[in-house]
Amino acid sequence: MGFFSFLHRPQTPQEQVIPLFPLNTVLFPGSVLGLQVFEARYLDMATRCLREQKPFGVCLVSGRQEDDILATHPVGTLARISQADVEQAGILLLTVHGGARFRILETTHQDDKLMLARVQLFPTREKVAPPPERRRLLPFLKRIVNDLGPGKMAEPYDFDDAEWIGFRLTEVLPVQNLAKQKLLELSDPLERLEILERYLEQRKLLG
Repeated sequence: MGFFSFLHRPQTPQEQVIPLFPLNTVLFPGSVLGLQVFEARYLDMATRCLREQKPFGVCLVSGRQEDDILATHPVGTLARISQADVEQAGILLLTVHGGARFRILETTHQDDKLMLARVQLFPTREKVAPPPERRRLLPFLKRIVNDLGPGKMAEPYDFDDAEWIGFRLTEVLPVQNLAKQKLLELSDPLERLEILERYLEQRKLLG
């Protein structure tokens, strides 16, 4: 079997088979993330993904299982490598862009403990505009974008898309990873905005 064809073959267009990179961070759709890769299993994974132009999955670590294997939360985000540089021998610097969210259906491990997963992608949603009562979030987010400067947040910006707004706010706010994970998993972008607005109001960060 090939690297991306272990387990069962995908049963629907929404299913994929991918390697997983467990991290102590949450990757959101549309986000840019820099990674320093040095473990042999992940160097091999990155090389294969680059060669085959395939994504890998980023999932938040939830703990450790036996044999020092990392356990992850069941929902993650596809990561596609946009840039790769060799910093020094044995260290690879990657820039990845977050794609679709997925839910893990089943996993297995290679001999080197690289986790492989059959995943189901979240369905593509029609763009939903932020309702009038949530548009007060926009000036706050625009200030953050300006303060971060060029290149820190992936373009194009879409301030008319409730999901884009919610993901961008969640990725930059100083909240715990578990809270970010819960917001990643939400299927309703308007519910996500409501939660974020409540959080900002409680901290008197909205005008």
